[in-house]
This record gives sequence, structure tokens and C-alpha cells, in this order.
Amino acid sequence: MPYSRGAGGTPGGTPIFVLGLIMACAGGYLLLDNIVVSHGFSLGYALFRVPLGGGSGIGITGGGLLIPFMFGVGWIFYNAKSVWGWILAAGALCAIVFGVLMSLSISIRTMSLLDLLIILVLLVGGLGLFARSLRGG
Repeated sequence: MPYSRGAGGTPGGTPIFVLGLIMACAGGYLLLDNIVVSHGFSLGYALFRVPLGGGSGIGITGGGLLIPFMFGVGWIFYNAKSVWGWILAAGALCAIVFGVLMSLSISIRTMSLLDLLIILVLLVGGLGLFARSLRGG
């Protein structure tokens, strides 16, 4: 008579699978909940530097990138089939998004060692149980 197989083809692997998944999700949530994301973006903040000669170059700001974006959008409204208008607008928009993402600062909140150990045990222990339940036996 065939018996039912759990996760990974092992009998009884399903409870370990569920427990590991819950632990890993809880640890991952607590870790991500304690990460702080801040930014230094403003329209006057230099997002990119264009090297000119031997100096430090010229800074291109977020506000400066709005100028080619506006010209691109205007060009698109004038002629929607214009490839150069789409390239100009999309390129400026991509540069703005890239600059905002590059100006983000990611850090972890101050927490006690006990809090960090609990988070890491939940995360790594849960991943270990999850992987063990998937191992065939």
C-alpha cells in the first residue's frame, strides 16, 4: 500500500517544510522591517558628473535632466512617430530614475544583539529547515 509523501518525497517532510517557511518569512520580514532607506535627492543635487578636461567636471542635476525630458515630451506631442523625441524623453526619464536610485542610502536601525540574533536564527534556521524538507530521502 503506497503511503503519502510529503515535501521532498519524504514521509513527514511537510510539517518541517511549513515550519521552515514560516520561520524564514518571519526572519526576513523582521530583517527588512529594520532597514532604513533615506535619500539625498533634490532637483539641485548633482546626479551625474561629466568629466571635462583635467578638473572634476560639470555636475548634471535632476532639474537639468528635466530640460531634455521636456523637449522630448514636446517633440512627441508635435510628432508622435518621432524616434528622437521618444529617445530623448525615455533617456532623460531613465537617467532621473537611475539618479534617484543611486542617491539612496540604505542602513540598518540600531537594535540590541539579542534582537539581531533572533532575526538571524529565524531567517537562517528557517531556510535550513526549508532546504532539509526538500531533500529527497
